[in-house]
Amino acid sequence: MKRLHRLLAALSILYLVTLGLATAALAYAAAPVGDPAVLGFSSSRLARIAAWQQSQVDAGAFSGAVAAIARNGKVAYLRAVGFRDRAKTIPLQPDAIFWIASMTKPVTSVAAMMLVEEGKLDLAAPVHRYLPEFRDVMVGVEIKDPVTGKTDLALEPQKRPMTVEDLLRHTAGLVYGVGNTKVEQLYSSLYGKAGVYRRDKALADFVTGLVKLPLAHQPGEVWDYGISVDVLSRVVEVASGQPFDQFLETRLFRPLGMVDTGFYVPEAKLSRLVDPPAGGRGGPPDSVLADVTQPTKLFSGGGGLVSTAADYLRFGQMLLNRGELDGVRILSPATVKQMTTNALPSLMRHASCARCATSWPGRPGGASACTSAPVSARESGATGSRTSAPCSSSSSRDCRSSPTSPSSSSRIVATTSSRTWCTRRPRNARNRTLMSSAQCASSSTTISACRWQRRLRNSLIASNG
Repeated sequence: MKRLHRLLAALSILYLVTLGLATAALAYAAAPVGDPAVLGFSSSRLARIAAWQQSQVDAGAFSGAVAAIARNGKVAYLRAVGFRDRAKTIPLQPDAIFWIASMTKPVTSVAAMMLVEEGKLDLAAPVHRYLPEFRDVMVGVEIKDPVTGKTDLALEPQKRPMTVEDLLRHTAGLVYGVGNTKVEQLYSSLYGKAGVYRRDKALADFVTGLVKLPLAHQPGEVWDYGISVDVLSRVVEVASGQPFDQFLETRLFRPLGMVDTGFYVPEAKLSRLVDPPAGGRGGPPDSVLADVTQPTKLFSGGGGLVSTAADYLRFGQMLLNRGELDGVRILSPATVKQMTTNALPSLMRHASCARCATSWPGRPGGASACTSAPVSARESGATGSRTSAPCSSSSSRDCRSSPTSPSSSSRIVATTSSRTWCTRRPRNARNRTLMSSAQCASSSTTISACRWQRRLRNSLIASNG
C-alpha cells in the first residue's frame, strides 16, 4: 500500500471544503467573498492555512498545494501556495490542473449509480451479464507444501459470481499487482509494452487481457484495493452504450459545470498542468495513467482523470446536496444515502495487512498486526479508539474487521475513500463540514489537513484507496 500512498501524494490538490446545511444546490462564485466573516470564518485563522502550506513548501514536503474552503455554496477561501513545476520557478495558481489519480473512483461510482437508477445496471447482477468474459474466471489459491515449504498456485472456481456491487466495494477479488503473492505477480503482466493496461488500449482490450488471470480472492469474501473500478468503467460503457469518457462528459461533467475535468489536458490548458513529482511517477499503474498530456484510449475509471480544486468542489457539493447542484439532479437522495451507507459485512476480511502503514486508522497496521475496528469515532470526527489483533505470518494479508461505527456525536453523511473527503457533524454544530486530504505536488508523504479526515472504505462510493 506504500505505492498507493505515493500515488495519492504525488500530485497535489488540497481541498479544505466546508459546506453549510442548506439543502438547495448553490453555485460557486468565481472568486472568494470579500469578507469571510459573512460566511462565519475568521480571516486571521484562515491565514494560518497558507502559512502552514508555505512552511511545508519551504521544508520540501511538497512543491505546492491549492486550498479551497466554501460554505453554503460560496467560496470563503481560495489560495495556491508554492510552485507548479519541479524546478520551482512557476508559481502555482488556484486554477491549476492536477492528475487526481484515485480520486477518479468516486466519479466512476456516481456514473454507475446513475445507470442503476435508470434500470440499466443491477448491483446484484453478476458482472458476466455485462462482460461475458468474466463468466469462467478462476480463483488463484496458494498452497504451501508442509514438507518442502514450496508454495504453488492452484486454481478453483468461483463460489459465487462476482457482482457489480463487488466492483464498487473492492470485494471482486481483483488486485493491482503490486504485492508479493503469486497472483499479484501474475497481474504485473498487465503493464508494459506486452500488457493490455496501456494508454493505446481501450477498456475492452484491458478486460480481454484481465480475464486471462485468476482472481486473488473469492468474490465477496475479501476486501482488497485493486483494479475493479477500471472494470466498472467498462461495465458503464456496455450498460450505457457510450464510451466512458463521453458518458462522463455528457452526463456528469457538463451538467455540473466541471469544465476542466477529463482524461487528458488539451494543449490550450497545458500551461496550467502541475508537473509530475520529482523522482518519477512510480511503477504501474501510476506510470501508465500519469501521462495526461496526450489523448488516451484507456479511460481508467480507477485513476485516469485530471481536475481542479474548483471542479472537484462542485462534485463534492452535488453529493452533499444529496445528488443535485444548481438545479441539475444527478442522483436521487435515496441513492446518495445508499452510496454513503456501509455495504461491507461485519466480518469481511481485509487483505493487504503487510502493505498498510500504521498511520492509517481503520487499516491493518503491518505484517505483524492489523486493526480489528476499522473506522471508529476518531476517524469520523469524534473521540474513539482502535484496537489491534495479531496477524499470523501465514495469513498476514487477511485480517478481519468490523464495519464503520461512528459515535453518536458524529454522523457520516457523505464519504469517499482515497482520502478524498468525508463529512462530520458534531451534536452542537449547525454545519456539515466536508474536508479532504492534502495531496501534494512533489511529496513522498501525504499531509493530513486535519486529524479527523480519514478514508471511509465501506460504502459503495468508497471505491478509492
